[in-house]
Amino acid sequence: MTDRRLEILFRDEHFVAVNKPAGLLVHRSDLDRHETEFALQLVRDQMGRHVYPVHRLDRPTSGVLLFALSPEAARRAGEAFDSDVVRKIYQAVVRGIAAEEALIDYPLQELPERFAAKSETGNGDAKEAVTAFRRLAVVELPLPLGNFPTVRYSLLEVRPRTGRRHQIRRHLKHLFHPIIGDTTYGEGRHNRLFRNELGCSRMLLHAAELSFPHPWSGETVTISAPLDEEFADVMNRLGWRDTLPSN
Repeated sequence: MTDRRLEILFRDEHFVAVNKPAGLLVHRSDLDRHETEFALQLVRDQMGRHVYPVHRLDRPTSGVLLFALSPEAARRAGEAFDSDVVRKIYQAVVRGIAAEEALIDYPLQELPERFAAKSETGNGDAKEAVTAFRRLAVVELPLPLGNFPTVRYSLLEVRPRTGRRHQIRRHLKHLFHPIIGDTTYGEGRHNRLFRNELGCSRMLLHAAELSFPHPWSGETVTISAPLDEEFADVMNRLGWRDTLPSN
């Protein structure tokens, strides 16, 4: 058992939601056999009971992570996630000046647990994948990079409408607006600039809000997660301190 504790955002007799830190795996993976900490284990130890993952967040993504407290709650929540009644809102910092708003309707192949990141080899035919976003803020920094005297970035509010693996990251790469800090789909020069100039080494994608109809009460449950210190510091240094509502 570990002494590490995660921030609990929501809890009732059926579910518990935590604010998953960037860099923490949701559960054990063959890709990271050397890791000894997982959100599933931490929440189980913290609650003193078995918990059941309802959905997943990529390891480098922070934010709202929901667990069920029984197999029945997991089943009912899973049915909601498989339909179109769950709303997810993410915040992302991306390279370049993105459109004010856009709907990305671009099918994606399902990625296996082990996949070649550069070729993005998938399994079978591409499946429907839809992501909407709106631009919240932009910034231009007087920092030379390559042949350009300045660099420009956008803050996006992203709402995925389907749930393919790495969907947001792959869709934003498809639009040539990769997420800063994404070592799989991003651009190394910009990732290094954020590390060296802003002291930020994490991927700047945060699961800010999750809404779903409660399977027992029918009422809409909305769970919000505040940014961690590193992401919040980037927001401050880019002049975006007041762009997001406070949680």
